[in-house]
Amino acid sequence: MRNRTKRITIGLTGLLLALGAVSFTAPGAVAASSTSAVAEAWEKSPVYVDPQASDQLSSAQADDLAEKIKKADKPVFVAVLPKSFPRPEIFQKLRTETGVTGVYAVRLGNAFDAKADHSVLTKNAVGNLVSLVQGEDANTQLNRFVDQALVQAKGHAPQSWGGGSDDGVPVGALIGVGAVVVAGGAGAYAVVRRNRRRREEEQREALRKLAVVVDEDITAFGEELDRLDFHPAEAGADDAMRADYERALDAYEKAKSFMAAATRPEEVRGVTQALEDGRFSLALLAARREGRELPERRAPCFFDPRHGPSVQDARWTPAGGAEREVPVCAADAARLADGRDPMVRTVTDESGGQRPYWEAGPAYGPWAGGYFGGGILPGLLVGTMLGSMMASPAYASDYGSGYGDFGGGYDGGDFSGADFDPGDFGGGGDFGGGGDFGGGGDFGGGGF
Repeated sequence: MRNRTKRITIGLTGLLLALGAVSFTAPGAVAASSTSAVAEAWEKSPVYVDPQASDQLSSAQADDLAEKIKKADKPVFVAVLPKSFPRPEIFQKLRTETGVTGVYAVRLGNAFDAKADHSVLTKNAVGNLVSLVQGEDANTQLNRFVDQALVQAKGHAPQSWGGGSDDGVPVGALIGVGAVVVAGGAGAYAVVRRNRRRREEEQREALRKLAVVVDEDITAFGEELDRLDFHPAEAGADDAMRADYERALDAYEKAKSFMAAATRPEEVRGVTQALEDGRFSLALLAARREGRELPERRAPCFFDPRHGPSVQDARWTPAGGAEREVPVCAADAARLADGRDPMVRTVTDESGGQRPYWEAGPAYGPWAGGYFGGGILPGLLVGTMLGSMMASPAYASDYGSGYGDFGGGYDGGDFSGADFDPGDFGGGGDFGGGGDFGGGGDFGGGGF
């Protein structure tokens, strides 16, 4: 899970931990005001009950349900929330804030629905389970859903539920020693805070490097739009051409907007995804204007995504690596066929020098992941520096995963941060249909 600062309040927290009050928020406490509060509670326990919904699931029932999930070692998250809890895009926000591949079940007032990452539980399976438990009281409904989800879900529970923490704060030990927590809480908090500051500085530096590369990409795409010299009202323009052009313009604006809002390296993936969409739209528009057959949707040129969509796969061997097929543009295909080196995108590495992006360090993973989604990136990068780094759980913790299976891969329970494909996160009835939050459309599209 994300490394958040664990709030350790001397005295009160030590007492609560000693009493084992980890998974349930006591009645009378301040209600969760956002999905961030729910996600933070999920770092410690798979079951969260909002104070204003405590009449639906008692503390004992919540603890029993949490213990069942922990014992099964599956990434199943449960939240019981009041009807007044903010509904729009609730699942996307919870999944983004939590950053873990898993099954997410929410009871909102008397309504219930669920979603899951496809790698953990298929959309059809989630929908069937949601339909199966409609109309039950909260305790019966949640237990029936969880019982079935635990049997079918893939992956393992997050390690933090077992008492450990990525920041080196031994929660299990805190519970066991009670009084020591009170005495040493301030010191433990200082360690967590120092680690968090170091991590945030590393991420800022990684984002700084990425910003240079991404700005170059955005500028290059803007120049392509200018060179296109297309006007929607020009002679011969039809609705399909205008739609292609509009999508390209939208992609350009999205890329700029996403980059301006990015605060973490993994968020850059959305920028390069937008640019990849825009370049394909330009390829379609060019083909229509020239009367050519429309190109198929292919990955960008591996050597430099600014070259645009690839036209074929070509054999290529990286330095010190094994031969593999990579998608290439026409110009690089010709260069390889002639025995020449391709035109490679170089970026600044950790020493300040220029290297191919696949040999320049871990920060460029999100950048490449946006261009080469759909599971093809691992095969392209096997044996390279970036590929080796991205295959490790430590990389997923720092930059997010979601780039495909590197052998071992990232199953349920693994950290993927906010960087995930909403199209692979589905199920239920969107609280309408299989589920019953009513009305549908509450999640803002995006493949839900």
